[in-house]
Amino acid sequence: MPTRTKILTFLSSFFTSLGSFIVICSILGTQAWIRSTLAISDDISSGNVTLSYGLFRGKGSQQLTQGLEEPDKYFEVLGILSDSSPKILHLVVVLVLVLSLFCALMSSGFTLYNSVSNPYQTFLGPTGVYTWNGLCASFTLLAMFLFVGNTQSNSLSEELTQLLYPTVTRSGATHQYGYSFWLLLLVVLLNIVTIVIVYFYQRARYRRKQEQRKPMEQAPRDGILF
Repeated sequence: MPTRTKILTFLSSFFTSLGSFIVICSILGTQAWIRSTLAISDDISSGNVTLSYGLFRGKGSQQLTQGLEEPDKYFEVLGILSDSSPKILHLVVVLVLVLSLFCALMSSGFTLYNSVSNPYQTFLGPTGVYTWNGLCASFTLLAMFLFVGNTQSNSLSEELTQLLYPTVTRSGATHQYGYSFWLLLLVVLLNIVTIVIVYFYQRARYRRKQEQRKPMEQAPRDGILF
């Protein structure tokens, strides 16, 4: 049976792991990943188009200085993108985040199991907790970099604008990343906290074992034989 300290330690790491799982679920479900503003013009109108979208859904709206504005357009990101590099990279971002979600789930299971059992010498112990949290943090950071690269280098917002408003000329895109995107950093932080909690518990446990050995090492040989 685990000690009270071990139970409290791994329950704390369970809650941080569960927190990262919940945050990733909210990130996947919300649309506040990015807000892009692009200058547009055609023969009879000029102004701006603003796109707000997440991994799956988004909204486009016009703010014109001259001409007749079109009503807001709601769209499925993967549904309107053609088979091009922006769509492929966007799919990769989704898949990487799904892998991150799986790792967070496994971390939650491992930490909960360690709070009721003592699998120290197997992968189910702290080694597994370190592994799953390290993978979760790595996948999350990779998703951030890929999304930024797809937006900045692959012109994801520009392509979406062209598909939504095919008759206009676009230029001068500016991007503001929303809270859904920045929540990815919270996931990484929760992964780090989980690792730190388990690491300090292991360190304290090792120190206690060393202190228990010292009296035996310092005792006289005759006393030990007796």
